Amino acid sequence: MGDPSATCDVVVVGNGSVGMSLGLVLARRSLRVAVVGESARPWAASAAAGAMNGCFGEVTPQLLRSEVGRLKLEMDFRATALWTDWEQALLEESDETAIRTAHGTTVILNTIGVHDIDTGGYEAIRTALEEYKEPYEEVDPASLDWLDPVPTSRPLRAMHIPGEHAVDSPALLTALETAIRRRGGTLIDDLVTEVVVSAGRATGVRLASGRSVAAGQVVLAAGAHTTGLLDCLPPDVRALIPPVVAGRGVALMVRTVTGAIPTGVIRTPNRAFACGLHVVPRGDGLIYLGATNEVERHPGTSAAIGELNLLLGGTRQLRADLNAGWVERTLIGNRPIPLDGFPLLGSTGLAGLWLMTGTYRDGLHQSPLLATHMADLILDGPGAVGMDLSVFTPIRPPIQAMTRDECLATAVLHTMGTAYEHDWKIMEDWPPMIEEHFRSAFTTMLDRIDSAFVPPPEMLFFADEDIHELLLSYYAAHENAATPAEDR
Repeated sequence: MGDPSATCDVVVVGNGSVGMSLGLVLARRSLRVAVVGESARPWAASAAAGAMNGCFGEVTPQLLRSEVGRLKLEMDFRATALWTDWEQALLEESDETAIRTAHGTTVILNTIGVHDIDTGGYEAIRTALEEYKEPYEEVDPASLDWLDPVPTSRPLRAMHIPGEHAVDSPALLTALETAIRRRGGTLIDDLVTEVVVSAGRATGVRLASGRSVAAGQVVLAAGAHTTGLLDCLPPDVRALIPPVVAGRGVALMVRTVTGAIPTGVIRTPNRAFACGLHVVPRGDGLIYLGATNEVERHPGTSAAIGELNLLLGGTRQLRADLNAGWVERTLIGNRPIPLDGFPLLGSTGLAGLWLMTGTYRDGLHQSPLLATHMADLILDGPGAVGMDLSVFTPIRPPIQAMTRDECLATAVLHTMGTAYEHDWKIMEDWPPMIEEHFRSAFTTMLDRIDSAFVPPPEMLFFADEDIHELLLSYYAAHENAATPAEDR
């Protein structure tokens, strides 16, 4: 495992796909690098990910309406172009024989959900595909061999995107570990508890075991645990960085009753504050069935019964006979979500300390791009070629991709969509009354949180008192920073 007391050029905190990819890129550039993280990865998003190489399949109408949303799409698009060479290099540097397990993605539009979410998402995906001139094909849902839903969940339309694949995340993480070691990097099975600061710069990290790792540069890629490591910053600086909360996701590894699995990803558009229902082949009769999303202040390691019910109920949208299959494993991961919903990439303002996190659902897919970008920044390079990602610098005003009215409308729409996805059965005249209740409640939340800044809509649906307090503190810090001292 290497000597954790040794000095290295860079220590990367976090051993998910993002941190490991950066560690490998740095090791390939002949730097002495150590990646620190518990080998079991109990909270990591990567270990529980379906790992879709999703670019266009993740597009939503909201994403296309803002400049920063389109920048995120551009990052996804460029990351897609890197994956073939990235996978090939990993295969050559490790003992893995395959990392991708799905070839192509089929997006289905079925009778579940809400028109403005599902149909709107389906059309947004097609719009983005055409704008980027990416090949796709509208297909007859009845021609999809593996798909066999119950009649009430039948797909109305389907499109096949041949350039969107998926990755076996355990194989990817194993390949990254092997490649880093073979390049001379060090993997430390431990938990970082503190960033060490000396003479005004980060000089290493302290571990839960009591040992320390000295380094010239420290990169925090610790996902949903990142914010807790920022106590090393002056309070007024730390307050300007969006806190990172956890998007806890639950997924299931299912063994099909017949052993049949699809050749590629089958998914719905993003819906109900999550990435939509999706199935990813994992080989040997196993499929990955995902995934839920619950935004919480702290990472979690348990699955709620309601989340399991949602996933198991979703099998009717895919294959009726999945009900006779077996759940072999429940997967739980925590996606890192900054309070404004966008990644944290760059310097913290403290010399030698960098952030590389907050990627929400895009981290694994974007990891080759982000690793190259951050390695360039650390080595005084230009960052990702041809892309200005300075909007994602950690110390920034809150990014607002929606207006107040758009946030409110989206929160109400997806809240109602959640109910329909759960197949609720209520009197026909109740939904308008319930919708009006949520509109009133979310309006009150928006007014309470801030009169100017607008959070992502999921912060209204999921936010408890802890997250509300984080939002209030974060917004207040920026309002104070923008107000001259004599006017406060």
